[in-house]
Amino acid sequence: MNKWVNIILVALLCISSATCQRGKPITEKNGAGGTVSETQAQFPVKEKVSAEIQKLHRVFASLSQRTRDGIVNGDSQEFLADLQQVLAEDADNLLTLVDKQHYLAADFVPADIVALKANDFYLLNRNDLSLRVPVEKSLREMGLAAKADGINLVVSSTYRSYDYQKNLYERNVRQLGKEVADRESAPPGASQHQLGVAVDFGSITDDFAQTKQGRWLASNAGKYGWSLSFPDGYEDVTGYRWECWHYRYIGVTAVEFQKKWFSDVQQFMLEFIHAWKTVQ
Repeated sequence: MNKWVNIILVALLCISSATCQRGKPITEKNGAGGTVSETQAQFPVKEKVSAEIQKLHRVFASLSQRTRDGIVNGDSQEFLADLQQVLAEDADNLLTLVDKQHYLAADFVPADIVALKANDFYLLNRNDLSLRVPVEKSLREMGLAAKADGINLVVSSTYRSYDYQKNLYERNVRQLGKEVADRESAPPGASQHQLGVAVDFGSITDDFAQTKQGRWLASNAGKYGWSLSFPDGYEDVTGYRWECWHYRYIGVTAVEFQKKWFSDVQQFMLEFIHAWKTVQ
């Protein structure tokens, strides 16, 4: 056992038993402003554990082993404080989990979707692209910063309707076969693009990673609240192979939260937040 899995099991043992014999201690603040170890505190009754800590145990128990293993060990109160800050700042509901297990309705369209027009901040390779308002605002800020470094960000794909994604997916299945298509393309309702928060940049090919634009985004996108959705080596987690061109806007605070606690993997963080919002 390792990381948060070990911590949660230890905490649960402490709740259900008068003694704690095993595992790493998770630290919590005591009344004097110091810290006490759960293994030292030896909570004999559930009432001595805060409601948030109890919920944290339930949420972790609901996650897959792979996701739990991706969450970094640390102080539970610090983790919860960071979580609450992320949730408080997400007034625009940017952190919706959409994947092959969590689908959007066929008629889902973001209420604040706006058409993208030619501008001085980034380049468009099509004239039918659109994004949510806060996402486009951040894209302008990031595009301006990139231009200051001599980089022009090229926006190739953005919001996709359910029907658009359906046609794209079915075409990929016909051309590539379902097994290959499922690694490359989301089924209708399972695409982050339908949320209006994701952008495919540049060539939409693996070569993009080695371009000036791709390298700049890899180094700087997080500063502006953008996160690579499908990192290399995590196909078993995200459901898709590496996509060096696909970034999702989640906000600066969420990016920092992802880096600090979730091994810098967007999927781990979004799965946890979804569970936090749904587990009672």
